[in-house]
Amino acid sequence: MSAVFAPSQPVAHTPPGTHIVLGNCHGAGVALYASELSAARGADDAKGFLIVIAPDVAAAETLEREIAFFAGTDAVRLYADPESLPYDAFNPHPDLVSRRLALLADMLDERCRIVVLAAPTLLYRLPPPDYIRSLSLRVSRGDEYPLEALSARLSQAGYERVAQVTQHGEMAVRGSLIDLYPMGHANPVRVDFFGDEIESLREFDADTQRSGAELEALATLPARDFPTDEDAIRYFRGRYRERFEGNPADSLIYTEVSAGRFPGGIDNYLPLFFESTVSFWDYVPTGSTVLALTDVASTLEQVWADATLRYEQYRHDIERPALQPDELFCDVQTSVNGMAPLATTVLSARKVPDNTANLAADRAPAVMINTHAEAPVAELVSFLGQYKGRVLFAAESAGRREMLLELLRNHDLTVATVAGWADFLASDARLCVVIAPLAAGVVLSDAGLCIIAENELFGARPARRRRRKAKDPEAILQDLSDLREGSPVVHEAYGVGRYRGLSHLDFDGTPADFLTLEYDGGDKLHVPVASLHLISRYTGASPDLAPLHRLGTDQWARARQKAAEQIRDVAADLLDLYATREARSGRSMRINPADYEQFAAGFPFELTEDQAYAIDATLADLRSPQSMDRLVCGDVGFGKTEVALRAAFVAAMSGAQVTLLAPTTLLAQQHYQTFSDRLADWPLTVEVLSRFRTVRESREVVAGLRSGKVDIVIGTHKLLQDDVKFNDLGLVIVDEEHRFGVRHKEALKNLRAEVDMLTLTATPIPRTLNMALGELRELSLITTPPETRLAIKTFVTQWQTPMIREACQREMKRGGQIYFVHNRVQDIEKQAARLQDIVPEANIRIAHGQMREQELEQIMLDFAHRRFHILVCTSIIESGIDIPSANTIIINRADHFGLAQLHQLRGRVGRSHHKAFAYLIAPPDNLITADAAKRLDAIEAMEDLGAGFVLATHDLEIRGAGELLGEQQTGQLQQIGFSLYTELLGRAVAAIRRGDTPDLDATRQRDCEVNMHLPALLPEDYMPDIQMRLVHYKRIASAADDDALRELQVELIDRFGLLPDPTRNLFRQARLRLLAEPLGLRKVEATAGGIVFTFGDKPGIDTSVLVRLIGQEPDRYGFDRKQRFIVTADLSDADRRFTTVEAILNDWHRDHDASAASV
Repeated sequence: MSAVFAPSQPVAHTPPGTHIVLGNCHGAGVALYASELSAARGADDAKGFLIVIAPDVAAAETLEREIAFFAGTDAVRLYADPESLPYDAFNPHPDLVSRRLALLADMLDERCRIVVLAAPTLLYRLPPPDYIRSLSLRVSRGDEYPLEALSARLSQAGYERVAQVTQHGEMAVRGSLIDLYPMGHANPVRVDFFGDEIESLREFDADTQRSGAELEALATLPARDFPTDEDAIRYFRGRYRERFEGNPADSLIYTEVSAGRFPGGIDNYLPLFFESTVSFWDYVPTGSTVLALTDVASTLEQVWADATLRYEQYRHDIERPALQPDELFCDVQTSVNGMAPLATTVLSARKVPDNTANLAADRAPAVMINTHAEAPVAELVSFLGQYKGRVLFAAESAGRREMLLELLRNHDLTVATVAGWADFLASDARLCVVIAPLAAGVVLSDAGLCIIAENELFGARPARRRRRKAKDPEAILQDLSDLREGSPVVHEAYGVGRYRGLSHLDFDGTPADFLTLEYDGGDKLHVPVASLHLISRYTGASPDLAPLHRLGTDQWARARQKAAEQIRDVAADLLDLYATREARSGRSMRINPADYEQFAAGFPFELTEDQAYAIDATLADLRSPQSMDRLVCGDVGFGKTEVALRAAFVAAMSGAQVTLLAPTTLLAQQHYQTFSDRLADWPLTVEVLSRFRTVRESREVVAGLRSGKVDIVIGTHKLLQDDVKFNDLGLVIVDEEHRFGVRHKEALKNLRAEVDMLTLTATPIPRTLNMALGELRELSLITTPPETRLAIKTFVTQWQTPMIREACQREMKRGGQIYFVHNRVQDIEKQAARLQDIVPEANIRIAHGQMREQELEQIMLDFAHRRFHILVCTSIIESGIDIPSANTIIINRADHFGLAQLHQLRGRVGRSHHKAFAYLIAPPDNLITADAAKRLDAIEAMEDLGAGFVLATHDLEIRGAGELLGEQQTGQLQQIGFSLYTELLGRAVAAIRRGDTPDLDATRQRDCEVNMHLPALLPEDYMPDIQMRLVHYKRIASAADDDALRELQVELIDRFGLLPDPTRNLFRQARLRLLAEPLGLRKVEATAGGIVFTFGDKPGIDTSVLVRLIGQEPDRYGFDRKQRFIVTADLSDADRRFTTVEAILNDWHRDHDASAASV
């Protein structure tokens, strides 16, 4: 072992079966001891690995982070707790199952050094090791392995067949491809076959479905921790009937498993899938060492008692009968006895009687810095004067490190900066500071070393979290992926109808797919899939109240006409606001590439693709001499702040002042801390102006802004007061603009004409959303969650005391915290007392906006520091500080909240890798308004991360968008739908900008129909899922140019295999439409006998060209009685039919271009 513990404790050589107790190990000494014990085992080539048992989940997670600091991140693995209560009706998230199975497989192969787990996790029964071994598989590029055989093998291993692979344990088979998301892999993998040979293995993006890195080999694990094939189901049914009395058909579990489905809570029946199950210790090889930080037996006894109590609650449930605790869990004795053959050390903070068994790892000294005292660092200076050894200060972040360095240097203490533990040991400096996630320090007297954690200097701080693609905003509005039968849609030429499905019809003997729409009076319209660019989702009024139009009348034409008249006026008014900005020459910000790269490197997480796009777009805006007005829309916790940070850095380093406006003091404080941390190493002054600042401090900040001494200021609406003057304001960043009042929004509106504006929001208000889509504000969407973040499981339910208690207990069991939102200050204390009766073991505090500022701040900081379990609060937390340990939120009377509020509140949880739960408590539907019920349905349906933008469109559907552009617009918007309204507004704005009169009465230019009388579709056997076909038909029809079509082709081949002939025809037809539309053609029809071209009112070519062709070859060309241009030719060959039409259209384009050039 290293010099720190070796002189007195050569524990690495403890023989198997020996149990010893070591005392006096405090704080970071525990993680250091574990790291050195593992290193000593490695030096001795010991078999197995080190198992560290923590008392609970929170302690295990903390210990994993601390060990990683001493031993390196690759050295330690966390065996994740299932994060559920005994007999829960939830299944663990597939990502969590993936991590557990991957670690179990690595334990079997001894590919671990240190495994950390919480003691309660030892009780869970596990599948036998042979199960994992038998269903694991390794394939390599070039292997002979028929697709059908691999597909069958994966099905046997539990992989679920789906249309599109998005999460662990799923697979999709399409043509010569298998997509699968293997357990234990960070990304899904695409297996491409050539005959029976595996031609390629490529990772792909679960969101975009586009292929990425090539792999030489792929190892897969079973998709679940129990078998799911037919034999396993038969075995389960037999065991179930043996175990439970009564009619099994009455049991939901039995009937669902019999049908091959595995419902929530199926893990509670894992023993019924196996002849016998095993304990955690069956995965631990001989020669391993145990380091226990708790009395394992006592801890497990308490967990066993809780499981027994819950068994009594659930044992009589007919639908979900419960196995007895000793069937579902390993008993306490078995779990404890598993350690018996192994060398086991119990590590305790208390001293043990035998002094030789006490470590020299004492508690860190009490050296709290009191910034309000006359001598703030007196205790620290006193300690350093007495202590002759070396001292390492552990800071939470770069900003905290710089603050600590400044404080110590101001008291004549010389402190060196080191990169890690090894650097500290190698350094000669007596005082050092490092960035490290240590919760508590330690004095290592034998080694003459002392570690002091930031908590011990300034009080506890919340632990930082580690986090590991781009969407077209218009596509989200027009996307048909969530279209369901009965949903209202808008056809540009015929108006609002209801979607009635995708129909496969024979049209003139040619098979084709059509979108079937039903209009007022029951009339049906079959829309060719090639015309789906004319279709969009209807959003405006509630879907149930969408105004259906009647075919064969002028209803739709009148509605469009009326809307068009007002849209012209609205567009002109909106442009007035932005004309000033466009006329003014803005500031072009300078970016020093070296400085910027160095600053960007300080971001401790990987940028998502969306974040990268948003940052690139924002920096391009700042470089441009035009004023910026960009809206960054992304769900809470998706990384909008990093966009703001980089923009602020560039602006401030260019000499401009930056202000960030936050809606609440707490959020302003969090932003201030974040900005201070990231900018600590740069010559920039960051200040905060909020009600938490004293009058004197506020005056100093205002003076600094006026003089230019302050570069970046963060604050609330106080920054908009008349007395706040800037020396050279260049960038204004607004967080959650919709939460500011009318007066403050007006002030922001005036600022827009003068400076660069960057607005951050999770759910844009309709007005903001519309301006973004109307091209008056640039929009960046961040819809990709951080890699470790899981969707929030949302329940809309009535008040049920047992459910409330269970939700709180589940969260507390995994070391987490709970928000309980009660939005009535007058009886919030009564509600807290009621909750205390329901969960007596919980520590509960209250927070609301009528409390004194300092008291409120202290409560929120205490919650962030995990000093109590449940925060009963009002919606003051809607835009609050980031608390990764809070992963359950209960919202009382959720029917009283707006959709944006509910989305924001729900976003307070799920800020880490734990699965989060949101309970929306409301009375039955018959006791709440119809709009409230729709809001709750919308928020419950949108569990997906990144749903904020989609929710904003739901907000429009529910509220009718009266706010959008003034009440007078509501009628027109509801008549034609938000999507078309937005498009027409965009066209009007573009026309007025060009100096043209907006022509909004005609349908869009792209309305040419191309019919080649050949099958042009996505065959069902090529793309089986109907929704997926619908989405891709829409994407092909809406492709803007040839490049977009080529990209789509590549994607389809990538995902589904080589294109069948009908799909190739579909693409070629779409390409012909792109050629035909600019020529003013309304229809192109080609048959075996020739081609008919129908021109619109404004042909895009000179008709003399057509007359010349007729004169040259009258037998081949001519006009019919309807003035359609006819081409007579033998086009019975399909390929010749396409090439002939394409050649004619290309010739006409050349003639058109030549005519235009000669003018």
